[in-house]
Amino acid sequence: MKKILFLIHDLGQGGAEKVLVNLVNHMDYSKFDVTVMTLFDCGENRQFLCPEITYKYWKKSMIPGNSHFMKIFTPEQLHKMIIKDQYDVEVAYLEGPCARVISGCTNSDVKLISWIHIEQRNEKAAATSFRSVREAKQCYGKFHEIISVSEAVQKSFWNALHLLKKGQVLYNTVNSKEILEKSKEKINLTKFKETEVKIVAVGKLLKSKGFDRLLRIMVRLLKEGCKVHLYIMGDGPMKSEMRKYITDNYIEKYVDLLGYQLNPYKYIAKCDLFVCASYAEGFSTAATEALILGIPVCTVDVAGMKEMLGENDEYGIIVSNNENALYEKIKLLVERNDLLDHYTRQAKKRGSIFCIEETVSKVEEMLLSL
Repeated sequence: MKKILFLIHDLGQGGAEKVLVNLVNHMDYSKFDVTVMTLFDCGENRQFLCPEITYKYWKKSMIPGNSHFMKIFTPEQLHKMIIKDQYDVEVAYLEGPCARVISGCTNSDVKLISWIHIEQRNEKAAATSFRSVREAKQCYGKFHEIISVSEAVQKSFWNALHLLKKGQVLYNTVNSKEILEKSKEKINLTKFKETEVKIVAVGKLLKSKGFDRLLRIMVRLLKEGCKVHLYIMGDGPMKSEMRKYITDNYIEKYVDLLGYQLNPYKYIAKCDLFVCASYAEGFSTAATEALILGIPVCTVDVAGMKEMLGENDEYGIIVSNNENALYEKIKLLVERNDLLDHYTRQAKKRGSIFCIEETVSKVEEMLLSL
C-alpha cells in the first residue's frame, strides 16, 4: 500500500479544493493510504472528507502575509517544519507555496508531484510565491511528475518556466452522481420568475473571476429591455464592492448575491444560462458542473474551455476574453430561445462524459506508475 500525502493551502470554497475532496473520497483505500494536509485549518470542504482519509494541518488559522512569511525560509526548512511523517508520494496540489514546501523534501526515495490548476501567463506569474524565477525553476525541477488540469494550463506553464519535464494532463474529478442528486433538493422559488432568463455565475468573489464586468453587462442588458436576472454564488473580498455597484446602478431587483452555498446545484439547475466571465481559469469546475446539470455555458476564452466545449462552439459558446464580446453573446442567447434550447441539449450531451470513475482511475494509474 502506498502512503500518499496531498498538501493544499486550505479546504475553502475554491474549485481545486472541491476537486481534491472528490478525488481522495473515491480512491481505492486497499491500494492507497491517503492523507490530506492543509497549511491552514480552514474551509467549508473539510467536512466532506471521508473518514478513511487522515486529515492534518500545519497552523490552526491563517498567518497574515503568509506567502511573504514563508519566503523567509528555504524549501528544505519549510518541509522539515511542516511535513513530519514519512510518505511514499508527496503531492503539492496547488501551485506556489505548496509546491515550494514539497520541493524541499530531501528524501530521494519519496516521489514528488506538482499539480497545476491555473494558467501561468509568464515566468513572473509562475514564480509569485517563490523568492525568484530561478528558485521557482529549481523547485519545480525537483518534481518527478507535473500534472496539469488542461492542455492549455500545461502549455502556459511550460512556456512560462521552460522546464525539462512537460508532465501530463489529468482532468478534474467531478462527482456527477452527487451533483445530479443534490440538484433535486427543493429551494424557495419566489425569486425565480419564468418570464426572466435566469443567468447564474459561481466562484469566489475575486477580481480574477470577472464578476465586475458581468455586473456591467447586466446594466447594459436591462437598459436594452432584456428580461434577465443574475444569481451569483460565492463569497470573497469583492463582496462589498459588488453590492455597492448593484445599489448605485439600481439593479437590486435583478441581481441576487446568494453567498457561498454548500449545495449550489439546486440553484444552478433552476437557471437557464451559466456564464463564466473570468480573466483566467484552469479547467473550470463550475462550468463542468453546469454541463452535468444540462445548463448552457457561455464563457470567455480561458484555459480548458475549448477542451470542454469544443473548438467551434459545439457544446457551448466561447467568446474573446473581453467584456463587449461576452455582452453580445449573452444578449443573443437571451433573445434567441431556439439557440438557448440548442445549447441546453448540447450541454446535457457533453455533461454525460464526466465520469468520476475514469478520472480517479487515471490518477491512481499515475500514482502506481511512479
